[in-house]
Order: sequence, then structure tokens, then C-alpha cells
Amino acid sequence: MLSRHFLRAKVLQVLYAAKADEADVLRAEKLFEVQLRRLNELAVWQISTLFELQKAARQVLEAGMTKFRPTPEERHPSMRLPENIFLNRLADNYDLRHQMEHYHVVWDPADDLFCKLFLTFRTSEQYKEYVAEIEATFESDKDFALVMFKYLMNNDLVRDGFYERALLWEDDFDQIAQYAFMTMRALDETLDESTEFRQMSDTRNENDAEAMTFATQLLRDSMRLYDENVELIKTHLNGWEFERVAQMDVLLLVMAISELIECPSIPERVTIDEYIELSKEFSTERSKLFVNGVLDKLIIELRAAGRIQKSGRGIFDPSFNYEEYSNEK
Repeated sequence: MLSRHFLRAKVLQVLYAAKADEADVLRAEKLFEVQLRRLNELAVWQISTLFELQKAARQVLEAGMTKFRPTPEERHPSMRLPENIFLNRLADNYDLRHQMEHYHVVWDPADDLFCKLFLTFRTSEQYKEYVAEIEATFESDKDFALVMFKYLMNNDLVRDGFYERALLWEDDFDQIAQYAFMTMRALDETLDESTEFRQMSDTRNENDAEAMTFATQLLRDSMRLYDENVELIKTHLNGWEFERVAQMDVLLLVMAISELIECPSIPERVTIDEYIELSKEFSTERSKLFVNGVLDKLIIELRAAGRIQKSGRGIFDPSFNYEEYSNEK
């Protein structure tokens, strides 16, 4: 589920922390494992907000029915949300229930946050249209649950609650919410207790397992080759003092060199693109030009020395003009 770009970003963050703490490879790998577990935990907590809003809806609607003088709407409320087919099947799913138990996902019963959220949400056009539907189907209920999920993930009170629970979740909140949304959207009417509910990083899935192997090995290689790669970088600074180079740029280049050398199936152009994008996300405004320029020269040197050996789809394309590519970037 987690993209390789996202995993590269996580490796970069762990590498930064490991170097700042002078950690060895084993400690860096443990930190990486903890990071991924926290992402799985974040996704489960995010999905659990759907059940909390559904529970709050039932409480509010039932409370309205017991008023001394309920309105006609309160006396006969629509129970579409409490009886949502998709959410009720999802709540019964063994995989998801196990994950919620594993991460101790329990919201404070004394907190009336979700009741307040429902009172606001039920005034929306989406809610009014949903409860006005005559026939409830799995697909229509799933579509509405996803609308609810977007509402919850974009609510400032919900987000603040997550950030208070774990400060590091703020950086990954939106990306993991998107992955959780995609996971739920992929579920169909076969959803039941025994359906496999994928985690954010799920080694039961072949693609996830391959991506995890790639990321873990990239971290190991970057740690192992760090000093050697730094010396390579120093030879291509074109008058810049190494001490003036941003630490994040050094780490990006160390990772890129490690990937170029140790990942024969990944095309050189893919590696270049990935680390230029990461430099835009994590480093200075000028970093993309610096990273691109250094990589351009390093690739030529490493290829000439026979240290880059690509195979399959990653094989070197002799018609590719790296100088022109650098100018385009």
C-alpha cells in the first residue's frame, strides 16, 4: 500500500535521526520498524473515527426520540447511518477488529466530540440526501461512509485530537488518510468477517513485501556506504565547501548513490526523479538543482567505473542525454 516514494521519505527521516544520534545499522532498522508500526496504528485510529461518528449518531437520534416533546423528525428519525451496511460489516471484520485491539484503539467515552460532529454533519446536504434515499445498498452506504471519512479527516478538531495523541502523526496524517480511504474504497460486497483487511504496510501482500524489502535494504546500504558515499560527493562539489552543504542534501545524495549502485532493477532516471522530488519536499529551495547536478556527474563516474550495473527495465539507455536531462530539471 505504501508507495516507494513514501518509503524513501521514511528512510530519509530515519537516516537523519540515526546520524544525529550516532546510531548503528541495527538501531536504525529498529527505528524504521517503529515508524512503520506507527503508520499502521495511525490508519486504524483514523478508520475508527467512522465507528465513533456512527455510534454518536445513534445516541443523538435515540435521545431525540425520548424527548418530552419531540418534533416529528425527532420522533421518527432516519436510522440510515446507525444501520449503514458498509460500516456494520467493516466493524465486524476480524482483521480490523484485531488491529484495533492490538493498538488499543479506544476513544474516551466521556468526550462528546463525535456527538458535536454529528450534530454539525447532519445539517450538510450530503447527509440530507443520504437519509432521503429510499433503498439502502452496500455501494451507496460505502460511498456515504467515504464522504464521512473525508469530513472527519478534514475537521480541525479531529486533527488536533490526533496530533495531541502523537505529535509525529501530523507529518503523515494526510498521506495515511488517503491510503486508508483507498483501502476502504477497494472493498466490495464480499466484505465480511473473514475478508483480509490490509494494513498500510502489509507483508501478506506481495507488492507490499517487495516494497518493504527495498526500503529496508536501502536503509542498510545507506548506513553501510555512508562514509564512502560522502567522499564521492566531496569530489563533485565544484568549489563548494562540504561543511556548507545542507545535511539533508548530503543524506539524499548518499541514499541516491546507494540506490544507483545496489538496486540493479531500478532505472537511473527513476532514481534521479525520486531524489529531486524528495529534495523539494525536505530540503532547501535550491536543493533540487544541487542534487540534480551532483547526481548527473556521479552517474557518469560510477558507470565508467562499472559500479552501476542495471538489468531488466533498469538497464542503461545509451541514447539518454544526462546533460540535457539536467538542464530540463
